[in-house]
Amino acid sequence: MTYKEARVYLDKVSKYGSVLGLDTVRELLHELGDPQKGLKFIHIAGTNGKGSVLAYTSTILSEAGYRTGRYVSPTVVSYLERIQVDGKWISESAFARLTKKVQEAIARMENTGKGSPTVFEAETAIAFLYFKEQGCDFVVLECGLGGALDATNIIENTICAVFTSISCDHLGVIGNTLEEIAENKAGIMKPGCIVISAPQLPQVMKILADSAKDCGCPFHPADKSLAYILEENYEGQTFLYKNYVPFHCSLAGKHQLDNAITTLEILGALQTLGYPVSSDSINKGFQKTIWPGRFTCLCHTPLFFIDGAHNEAAAICLRETLESYFPGRRLIYIMGVFKDKEYEKIAAVMAPLAKSIHTLTLPDRKRSLPAEMLAEVMQKYCPPDISIQSEPDEKTAVESTLSEAKEDDIILAFGSLSYLGEIMKTVHHITINTK
Repeated sequence: MTYKEARVYLDKVSKYGSVLGLDTVRELLHELGDPQKGLKFIHIAGTNGKGSVLAYTSTILSEAGYRTGRYVSPTVVSYLERIQVDGKWISESAFARLTKKVQEAIARMENTGKGSPTVFEAETAIAFLYFKEQGCDFVVLECGLGGALDATNIIENTICAVFTSISCDHLGVIGNTLEEIAENKAGIMKPGCIVISAPQLPQVMKILADSAKDCGCPFHPADKSLAYILEENYEGQTFLYKNYVPFHCSLAGKHQLDNAITTLEILGALQTLGYPVSSDSINKGFQKTIWPGRFTCLCHTPLFFIDGAHNEAAAICLRETLESYFPGRRLIYIMGVFKDKEYEKIAAVMAPLAKSIHTLTLPDRKRSLPAEMLAEVMQKYCPPDISIQSEPDEKTAVESTLSEAKEDDIILAFGSLSYLGEIMKTVHHITINTK
């Protein structure tokens, strides 16, 4: 099987859609020899911040000398970036070889009437096979959807169950209220693991604390009152937390302080379990962390950022960042979003700051909110004199905004992560060719 054939096969598997539950993935992994049973996991659930905490944690652990796997979804730059060891993507040949093994296991299941795994379950199995082959000391694992019934929750050897900021997302799928969503995500806790939480709304924190107590798990919430920002700008921030020395993290945005101190709580928990990480490794890991699509600066003249703010809570954080870093600056938006997201609430938060807006229909047209409809929604929350136009594609949107922007303006592409990779490529191509 070639890499191209592997991708074609997984595209066919995707016809089964997304199905919550653990029975099918359990059967699939059993067919493959249960590779997950020999691995230790740091399992991360939440609405916003999962990727950043995963990126910080895995980079720092690799810097400390631990062989560290990471499994992320969705991706921005490449399909292969979802499976990494020590920051290096799985190779096309390894991916194809392991996909073939999973294909054969699925065929055996279907021949005996055991059901057909979803594409996410197949990808998760590929990841576990790879991490076992690579002899990982830790796997930092991001939940795909929710927690309790997400395919990643088939794991047993959870060292830390981590919860980033929890807000309302996937309403009606994993819960109908914030409390139900929090309870669903709390389902990743395993008896005896250490539970870490980012700062949360009081009702969410209570649910996590109560669930940890019921599971017999030590509970370590990050305490933002003990964190202090010493210096910050759009290129990162230097901060203090508890008794640690000052650290500088490379990811920008007001919300990154929450993610950084949550990471320090994870590392503190690992220390109590006999996995030391030095302050030098932490500082180097924070500085080396790269996480595309999280208030990422693509060019400096004019400043051009991308950010995957695709729900209300993330939009609020993004607005706070813009108002803090660039008060009074003219803002030009590119926006595209899936129609099952909180686009109306995002518009209400973000549109009032804009001086010009360019909307897009995303490549996945079945899921995307059409650019014309998004433009109408944004118009509701803008002054009447603001320019809003629908663009046919990412390339045209980038060219239009760069042509429009003056040297002191800020361009921001945000919304669903799925189109930001193409924005990155286009901006890079244009800026390289104009030097």
